[in-house]
Amino acid sequence: MASQRDIRRRIGAVRNIKQITRAMQFVAASKLKRAQDATLAARPYSEKLDEVLADLAAVLGAEDHPLLETRDGGKRLIVLITTDRGLAGPLNTNTIRFASREITEHPGDLTVVTVGRKGRDAMRRAGVPMAAHFAGFGDKPGFADVLPLARLISDDYLAGTYGQVDIIYSRFVTTLNQRPESFQLLPVSPNEDTAAGIPGNQFIFEPSASAVLEQLLPRYVATRLFQAVLEGKASEESSRMVAMKNATENAEELIEDLTLSYNKVRQSNITREMIEIASGANAR
Repeated sequence: MASQRDIRRRIGAVRNIKQITRAMQFVAASKLKRAQDATLAARPYSEKLDEVLADLAAVLGAEDHPLLETRDGGKRLIVLITTDRGLAGPLNTNTIRFASREITEHPGDLTVVTVGRKGRDAMRRAGVPMAAHFAGFGDKPGFADVLPLARLISDDYLAGTYGQVDIIYSRFVTTLNQRPESFQLLPVSPNEDTAAGIPGNQFIFEPSASAVLEQLLPRYVATRLFQAVLEGKASEESSRMVAMKNATENAEELIEDLTLSYNKVRQSNITREMIEIASGANAR
């Protein structure tokens, strides 16, 4: 059985860990509010852009813009969005496992562009070819931060390097629920279900639908990437807050157990000393 000194040291160490996890929980909670507001504020714009694009795609075809062209075969590019830091619960594990399953179930010539060190390290260990890596975009990602990534993807697709581009990220659902998702970024294939009404008859485009499409499609790619980054950031902070909250509660339970063990050892030592004193007195 451990001595009183050893148990006291363990209690002190757990208390220090508890202070750290509680501080990280509060920091994540403050960051979560900002990240959640940014994510929810950007969703209407992204959804409306999908709606407009659905209307454009209904009246235009692949001959009007190469980003609408569907190619047979070709290399597949996966943009994997994870976090730079750990201590975010199962978030990165679930996203990386989802990406690994996607790669395994759809074998073929593919490469990966990673956003975040956790995804990069996992893909390196798995031996998956990587075309590029982008570090996380910080606590306040901006639209300008994703433009180099969007430009890289668009230019390579237009050059014929890739036949399909997919994004895998963690979608923020609620504070307790973050779901890994995948969607096809290129070639652009808008979902007509997002359009209210009959596609092709909602908007009047000036000067022409093709001119609007020429400006809209590059911005659509960047907007989709930016939305995925925002979703990932909100998921990271919510997952970290929940993980640190659970760690703090576990530390409190461990302190209670150690305190109980400490009291038992202390009482046992007192009882033994009293027996020794009584035995010595009787021996006289």
